Amino acid sequence: MSSEGSNILAEADDSGAGADTREYVTATIDGQLFGVPVLSVQDVLGPQRLANIPLAPNEVAGALNLRGRIVTAIDLRRRLGLPAADKQASMSIVVDHHGELYSLLIDEVGEVLSVPSGSYERNPPTLDSRWREVSGGIYRLDGNLMVILEVDRLLEFTKAVTIAA
Repeated sequence: MSSEGSNILAEADDSGAGADTREYVTATIDGQLFGVPVLSVQDVLGPQRLANIPLAPNEVAGALNLRGRIVTAIDLRRRLGLPAADKQASMSIVVDHHGELYSLLIDEVGEVLSVPSGSYERNPPTLDSRWREVSGGIYRLDGNLMVILEVDRLLEFTKAVTIAA
């Protein structure tokens, strides 16, 4: 794990969170706060050079080399139907999905948050359908809404591409 990723995940280990809390690595995309379950996160990376992948789905931004391992980079703005950024994503969260690593391109990474399980809410019916299909619910935090991203559902589109190939 990179030193930056180690520091963020070390905060989760030191939090003393009990069984009635859940921990998420927070990320901001287009001003919206998202949470990725901390146990899904393998690494947090700064800007990376991406290699183009011909004929890849629109959500695939390219591939990067992470310590000799090829990692597929997913543009979460495209995946979530958000407008393209003025500049390339500056950070990414690396997750494992069925033994393959994926880099989720985000605007910026936040902190590891421990939130009480009791403050969890189901997805509101007004949540965009693209977000609803990849979200595991929401948390309301001090006037801010944190949408929980479920990694398996977020990367489900890759299964259809693999089957078609």
